[in-house]
Amino acid sequence: MHDLPALWLPILATAVLVFVASSLVHMVFKWHNSDYRKLANEDDVAAALRAGSHSPGQYVLPHCTDMKQMQDDSMKQKYEQGPVGIITLLKPGMPNMGKHLIQWFVLCLLLSTAFAAIAVQTFGLAANPHEAGHLIGLVSFLAFFSGSVMSAIWMGKPWAIVAKDLLDSLIYSTVCALTFMWLWPSVA
Repeated sequence: MHDLPALWLPILATAVLVFVASSLVHMVFKWHNSDYRKLANEDDVAAALRAGSHSPGQYVLPHCTDMKQMQDDSMKQKYEQGPVGIITLLKPGMPNMGKHLIQWFVLCLLLSTAFAAIAVQTFGLAANPHEAGHLIGLVSFLAFFSGSVMSAIWMGKPWAIVAKDLLDSLIYSTVCALTFMWLWPSVA
């Protein structure tokens, strides 16, 4: 791990370039705009949620505290009648995009550091840049894509949206791989 500081430039450049790529995906190409659908009775649903005075957090509908409850006829009926879902409630107010963007950049920086650590632990600092880049491309693809798949499996995220996330992940991992190949230090 003592070689990791020598990779500060590709780590930082990767974080910046992935951040830029994600900005292009969301602000220029906007292929995720259709991922978020409007409820036909949005005002009624919002009023019902406000009436419950729920704090920010994640909620499930219908709610069971124990898997044994799922055998209960009344719980089975709730599931059959629907709706069945997971709801995330945020703090009321306008979204703080600055905070979200900073958190995203910090995540990109942490991931880039982890990718560099994996590559330098595997190959050493004298690695062939293409070999290091290929490993980083694979590891970064898994890092960027696996969360979306887990959300589809466990939380019902639509697979069509996961397919778009796959494209995002391919873009981000390609950026990671190429940046590390380009800026991997030459050790003489």
